[in-house]
Amino acid sequence: MEKQTITRRTMNRWSSMMLGAEKLMLLMLLGMLLISCESKAQDGVPKEVKASFQNKYPGEGDPDWHKDSNGNYESNFKKDGKHYRADFSPNGDWIETERSMDKGDLPEKVRDMIKDLYDDYEIVEVEEVDHHSKGLFYDVEFKHNGDKKDVEFSPDGQVLQ
Repeated sequence: MEKQTITRRTMNRWSSMMLGAEKLMLLMLLGMLLISCESKAQDGVPKEVKASFQNKYPGEGDPDWHKDSNGNYESNFKKDGKHYRADFSPNGDWIETERSMDKGDLPEKVRDMIKDLYDDYEIVEVEEVDHHSKGLFYDVEFKHNGDKKDVEFSPDGQVLQ
């Protein structure tokens, strides 16, 4: 009788240890799956896109890549302490690069035009944009009476839209 009790206790302990080991294995497998998914997202960037990025931004070694709703690839990276986002088509063509900035850093002519045309609007966001066909411009998002409006300005202060 005592031998059966010892054997049952031993079996119960062994079962508890196995359940703990199974949980540990499951957690390890889930962790590996998450790491694998992140690697695939990074590895899913076409080589043409990566090559185009390196040609455009030599020395910027490790951008964070995301695919946008249009199927283009967005790279987020830091250069000279500033955050950038560069967009590339799936075949590697550069589309544009954006950099968030403070409104005080806008060219004086742009600030003057904003004061003339949008003085009673709240500035929500300001970006410097270098576009493959439009060239350099400033995209300013305004808010007025709950409505948002994006306006593009040339460096000399002209409204582009």
